Amino acid sequence: MDTNRKTAIVVGVLFIIGTAAGILSILVTRPVLGEPDLLASISANESQMKIGALLVMIMGLALAMVPVMMFPIFRSFNEALALGAVVFRGVLESVLYLLLAISWLLLVTLSQGYATAGAAEASDLQLLSTVVLATGKWNGYVLSTVFSLGALMIYYLFYRSRLLPRWLSIWGLVGAALYLAEPMLAIFGFELQFLLAPLALQEMVMAAWLILKGSNPVAIARGSANLDKVTRWPTAFALARVPTADEPGSARS
Repeated sequence: MDTNRKTAIVVGVLFIIGTAAGILSILVTRPVLGEPDLLASISANESQMKIGALLVMIMGLALAMVPVMMFPIFRSFNEALALGAVVFRGVLESVLYLLLAISWLLLVTLSQGYATAGAAEASDLQLLSTVVLATGKWNGYVLSTVFSLGALMIYYLFYRSRLLPRWLSIWGLVGAALYLAEPMLAIFGFELQFLLAPLALQEMVMAAWLILKGSNPVAIARGSANLDKVTRWPTAFALARVPTADEPGSARS
């Protein structure tokens, strides 16, 4: 099995791990975070919140590795966008996932104090928990925006390179655009989470395609040839350059 085939399998598995961890984190934490008395609910379900935070970190790290694994291939088609995908889907997205996990763990710490606090302290802790929860919510909007922008870069690279069938890349571009619209609308009070579904489904289909069929080897070969030309041009230019008057080999020396 060649390196490119292994890369495709690893990327497909990373997509599945990231998506599965994200879905599980929601299933584990939503019942706890949805209770009216937030800190009492978290105090009674600390393990669920800790597991949810761990799942978010797993999701963030798994998805962050996708553009890193694809960078050697993507850069042969558009190095700037390949680097942008690493920055958005790799660095920024993983940092925002970690911040979300930390906010949940902070709520666990607050709930521990809330269980033994007096009336005045309990009121202050409830207020602080509301601020932490709201911060996590706004962080989620920023995270969705960063994720969408990185996804647009990745799927444009897939479309441009033909590493995947065009229909799958176009599906990804449309899904990423809808995903980007969701946090933009949510900021103004319009919760339309169904806009996230097309990209979530597309990434699972793409993951299965990468695992079962891999990337287009013809496209990879074409990209490698393009990269070889780019790296050889400076050398060829240096060899062909006419020496100046002050250099050995010039007509005036």
